[in-house]
Amino acid sequence: MSWRPDQPYNDLPLLPPAADLETRAILKACIGARAALAELKQAAELMPNPAMLINILPMLEAKDSSEIENIVTTTDKLFQFSGSEAQADPATKEALRYRQALYHGSQLLNERPINTNLAETICSQIKGVDMQVRKVPGTALMNDKTGTIISTPPEGEKLLRDLLGNWEKFLHGQPELDPLVRMAVMHYQFEAIHPFTDGNGRTGRILNSLYLVQEGLLTMPILYLSRHIITTRDQYYAGLLAVTREQAWEEWLLYILDAVECTATWTTQLITQIRHVAGSTAGVVKTALPKIYSRELIDTLFEQPYCRISNLVDAGIAKRQTASEYLKKLAGINVLVEKQVGRELLFINPLLMQLLTSDTQKKGTLGSQAGRST
Repeated sequence: MSWRPDQPYNDLPLLPPAADLETRAILKACIGARAALAELKQAAELMPNPAMLINILPMLEAKDSSEIENIVTTTDKLFQFSGSEAQADPATKEALRYRQALYHGSQLLNERPINTNLAETICSQIKGVDMQVRKVPGTALMNDKTGTIISTPPEGEKLLRDLLGNWEKFLHGQPELDPLVRMAVMHYQFEAIHPFTDGNGRTGRILNSLYLVQEGLLTMPILYLSRHIITTRDQYYAGLLAVTREQAWEEWLLYILDAVECTATWTTQLITQIRHVAGSTAGVVKTALPKIYSRELIDTLFEQPYCRISNLVDAGIAKRQTASEYLKKLAGINVLVEKQVGRELLFINPLLMQLLTSDTQKKGTLGSQAGRST
């Protein structure tokens, strides 16, 4: 039966696709994407405190991946409520669960490779309820503006699990294919199967990051593809649909490979800027407050843009009263900005926050601002 948007796509072709997945154009794009990933991997490994990246980059990914699904929050809210999620609004809570799912998924990779069970675990964490492969007919995917049905995923739990079994086999049984090609095919097929009643897109995007770690292309899940997808949203959805309609695999693969290269390059630049600003801040604190300066203190200030007294206590830097004094002294030299939120006292790292909420990331500007913190 030929594909029709208003009929369940129960004839979704099994993997591997019949198309040539390693055309000259695709192999050329793989070279650029692999080089950008290698540079990102090296930049991440040079970070003195990896917790900076583990805390920060998944939060940005959580914001944008949720926004793709029309769950809109802000970077500021995500970091503000990172330690007090109960007080956050529903959209922020859902985005924070995405961050937790990404982190938990990366831990589970140490125990087992990507599979259906891992996908169920990730989706359950994102939604905050137990999510399993759906037993009910899938919801038709519709155009938000026109209400037109774009596609209807397969239905029937047995069929979905069979398709996911084939998906797993492809992931782990095609070593001759470049891992980035496999990731792009993996992502399309997962979205086409649409195994859950909700959370498929976000689960699929987490699996992308985890796959790069599983294949050794990155040591941490810090490739933040949702940023690129948001800026090219129409192209992303058109590419998915073109594979379904026409088996247009080359265009889809080239889109994903370009997304990987662009995002890896952007993330490497962001890491460079974080290191630069952290170094400038360390110099300011060492000069103005030599008695409280320590490498551990600077690392803690850059683990996330909102710092709490408890962060210093948990890091073993000082006991509560002394930690409070340290943070107030740092605010006194403009390294931090004190902010009362309800009953909680927060200290914002303004230069780090600016980096994370601005696409400019101009080194000269940020460097001069760090120098003026005194």
